[in-house]
Amino acid sequence: MTAGTHIVLHYHEIALKGRNRPRFVSALVENVREATRGLGVADVRALPGRLLVTLAGPRERDGADLAALVARLRRVFGIVSLAVAYRTTPTLEELAPAILARLDEEGRRFPSFRITTRRADKTFPLTSQEINTRLGAIVQRHTGARVDLDEPAFTVWIELLPREALFYFGRVSGPGGLPVGTSGRVVCLISGGIDSPVAAYRMMKRGCPVVFVHYHSEPYQGRAARDKVRELVDLLTPCQNRSRLYLVPFGEIQKEISVRTHPELRVVLYRRMMVRIGERIAREEGALALATGESIGQVASQTLENLAVIEQAVGIPILRPLIGMDKDEIVAQAQAIGTFETSILPDEDCCQLFVPRHPATRSRAGEVAAEESALELEALIGRALEGREIITYGGRAAEKTAPGREEETC
Repeated sequence: MTAGTHIVLHYHEIALKGRNRPRFVSALVENVREATRGLGVADVRALPGRLLVTLAGPRERDGADLAALVARLRRVFGIVSLAVAYRTTPTLEELAPAILARLDEEGRRFPSFRITTRRADKTFPLTSQEINTRLGAIVQRHTGARVDLDEPAFTVWIELLPREALFYFGRVSGPGGLPVGTSGRVVCLISGGIDSPVAAYRMMKRGCPVVFVHYHSEPYQGRAARDKVRELVDLLTPCQNRSRLYLVPFGEIQKEISVRTHPELRVVLYRRMMVRIGERIAREEGALALATGESIGQVASQTLENLAVIEQAVGIPILRPLIGMDKDEIVAQAQAIGTFETSILPDEDCCQLFVPRHPATRSRAGEVAAEESALELEALIGRALEGREIITYGGRAAEKTAPGREEETC
C-alpha cells in the first residue's frame, strides 16, 4: 500500500446508537489513538459518520511504517473498514486534478473503473450520480479506461464532507463490533486450548475489556500450558491495547478434591472452584461477569445440567459466547483471529489432572453440595489467591509481579 496523507475509518454498528453515539465514537477515537501510538500519527478526529487519522508532516511521514499502522487499525473493534485517503477542498475543481495526479504518481493502470461518491454534505450542489458522471468522464479521458459500474477492475471512492473531500483507491476490512471499553469488564477463564481465546475475542468485540485468569497445576504438570496462555494473551492484547493475566495455582485444589470427593463429580467440582476464584478476582477488578469457552455438549462437563450446577456456585453471570457453536465453527474463528496455531501446540491442561474415567454428565445441585461439604472451600480459595501471579500486557511488553502481590497501577 502506498503512502497517503490520511487514513479514513468507517464504522457501522456505532452509527445505530442514537443519543449514545457520541460516547461510542469518543471511545473509538481514544482506542485508535492508543493503538497507533508511536507510528507517526499526528491527529485522530471524528467526522460525520467516520474517523480521520492524520499522519505527521511530510518528513516524519516518510519514515512512518504505514503497513504496521494499517495492521494495528485492523485489530481495533468498532472499525468496519479503513482506507489510505487523500484530502482536498470539496470542489470538483480541486478533486479532479488531485485524483489524476495521484493516479499518475502511483502508476495506476486499469482496463475498467467506476467512481463511487458518498455525500455526507447534502447541501453540495451536485448529486452523487452527477459527481460520478463528471469525474468519470475526466478519469476516462485521462486513462483511456472504460467505465464499468457492475464489475470494475478499479474503483475511486469519494467522500464529500461539509468542509473537505476525501478520495481513496482501496479499502481494508476491519473487525467491526463495538469499541472496547463501551461495555462492562469481564473476567475470562482461559486455558491453552482453542475455545477460550475465541470466547475472549468475542467478548472484546462486544466492547468488554477482558481480564484473563489461567489455572495451572504445577508442580504436578509442566509449564507448557502456562507458556501457551502467555502467548495467547499476547496475541489478543492488541485487540484491547492492554491486558492483565492472572496465573492461579490449582493443582493442590484438584488433589484435595480428588482425595475427598466422589470421582464422577470431580470435573464439575473443579469447575465450580474455578468460577468461585474467578468471581473473587472479578470483584477485585470491578468486572461484572465471568466468561468461558464452554459450548453445549462439547465435553462431559458442558451438558446443560452440569452448566447449571456450575453457575449456581457464583453470584455473578457466567457468559458463554460460544455456547451454540460447534467445534468446526470455533476452529474457523480461531484460525481467522490468529490464535489457532498456538492453541494446538502440545501441553498438559490442568483439567486433565485427576480426571475420572466416567465423569458425571447430569449432576444435581444437592449431590454436588454434599460432596463440597467435605472441603474447606474458603481455605482452598484463599490459598489459590495467595499464590497467584499477575502479568500485565501493554504495547509489546509484558511485566510480571511476584506471587501473591497485588499489581501496581500502570
